Amino acid sequence: MNRRHFIMTTLALATASRPLHAAPTRIEVYKSPTCGCCSAWIEHIARAGFAVDSRDVDQDTLHSLKARSGIAPELASCHTAIVDGYVIEGHVPASDVERLLAERPDALGLTVPGMPIGSPGMEMGEEREAFDTLLILRDGTSEVFARHT
Repeated sequence: MNRRHFIMTTLALATASRPLHAAPTRIEVYKSPTCGCCSAWIEHIARAGFAVDSRDVDQDTLHSLKARSGIAPELASCHTAIVDGYVIEGHVPASDVERLLAERPDALGLTVPGMPIGSPGMEMGEEREAFDTLLILRDGTSEVFARHT
């Protein structure tokens, strides 16, 4: 086998083993049926290419899911999502979710506590509050994952 044949065969095998179009990452979102900002966040995450399964649940079910997922009350927001083994709480930017999935830290997931104005789903014209996306560690503590100004 000559060098050119070897290179062409190697390239053909490498490209044949890669899928042409990877399926979008599925994310399950649990929210109150009356929450407009949750629906706006779902639109944000879907525009980023995620396949969204949205589930309307009552408040007791939502609070129970948060507790089972390790979301302490001070880290909570209005909706909770599950993606690829991680919990996503509140108005986390899609870019932070993508980074989490790429880096795969040993953690529970991400949160944007509260509902900061200007975060995805909480847009109010030009008004914006600076906010942090927090990485929720397995021991229940958190650390800054990303700053948004």
